[in-house]
Amino acid sequence: MAVGNSLAKSQRRLGLTAYLTQDAVKNQINSVIGGKNGTRFISSIVSAVQATPALQECTNTSILSAALLGESLNLSPSPQLGQYYMVPYDNRSKGAKEAQFQLGYKGYIQLAIRSGQYKKLNVLAIKEGELIRFDPLNEEIEVRLIEDEEQRESAPTIGYYAMFEYTNGFRKALYWSRAKMTAHAKKYSPGYKKDLEKGTQWTFWAKDFDGMAYKTMLRQLISKWGIMSIEMAEAIDSDMAVIHEDGTRDYVETAEMEAVEVEGPDVTQDPEVQEAPKDAQPVGGSAAAEFFS
Repeated sequence: MAVGNSLAKSQRRLGLTAYLTQDAVKNQINSVIGGKNGTRFISSIVSAVQATPALQECTNTSILSAALLGESLNLSPSPQLGQYYMVPYDNRSKGAKEAQFQLGYKGYIQLAIRSGQYKKLNVLAIKEGELIRFDPLNEEIEVRLIEDEEQRESAPTIGYYAMFEYTNGFRKALYWSRAKMTAHAKKYSPGYKKDLEKGTQWTFWAKDFDGMAYKTMLRQLISKWGIMSIEMAEAIDSDMAVIHEDGTRDYVETAEMEAVEVEGPDVTQDPEVQEAPKDAQPVGGSAAAEFFS
């Protein structure tokens, strides 16, 4: 969702609240999301920016463009919900900080469920000692989960498992080792590679590796084998993008843009991320419904 260039130039230095409550900007917001939702939308954006102080240094237009995209997908900007994030980045070519739209793994889950095509959709971290086997040919996994929650939480993660089942019964599953996920993160996130080299925590990969791994698993699974709704396709296409005034997009993790250090989102056990049964059972066998329901 683009914001008019004249608005960008004239209102860039205004505080976000003052910017959003101007008549011209409110009219633009209302034209996109409707007058009844305008006040709620403005309030949610201001709250999200207040929760991430570094966003207050970003251009108002980039914040609004990212937020309007999230609103068009009917996703919440609340960091606590984790559906999408507005991430501040330094655009060195422009000498300005801009807000990047970044889809959270819970956003993937919401968009998939909303399509009505998925009976089940889940992702799970596999801890050390839990994996008995994974058969990639038949896509069956056998695990024995650690029963004690605190012990399981503190155990090292060795891999990630994701699966979906359509309403018609078609199933697909994927397992990646922690090593494969780390290699993927290094390849596609230069910022994370720098984090590892310097011992810093600038990127979400460094702050919340599991959350980014969940997102990667769902993206790999759905984009390759899942049914893609229009909303899902738009979300995937816009993920990791800074949306400019003319509607063009810059995809972050380039030489021209660097992440601004921000507080990472709190990651807790999500209702959609189901626990497996305590006894080892193959997914796809008789206990499949019990494993990921």
